[in-house]
Amino acid sequence: MKNVYEVLRQKEMELTRLEKEVEALRLVAPLLSEEKEMNAEVSKTALPTAVNGPQAPIRIPSPPVVPAAQPVRAAGWDEAAKRWP
Repeated sequence: MKNVYEVLRQKEMELTRLEKEVEALRLVAPLLSEEKEMNAEVSKTALPTAVNGPQAPIRIPSPPVVPAAQPVRAAGWDEAAKRWP
């Protein structure tokens, strides 16, 4: 039989990992939709661009990377587990 506190700790770690993944997806999703729109616009204007000659590529500045907030726990998981009913 598994130790209940160990299972709780593993689930908390998994929850933290999933929260980080969701936050990363929230940051990337708008960028991907903008990129998709930009590619559609570029494909529509590809022929006139080729006729007018080569042009410098458009550079889109990337937004600053903001680190995800880490959960703050005043007490270790051992102390929190002791209060578990």
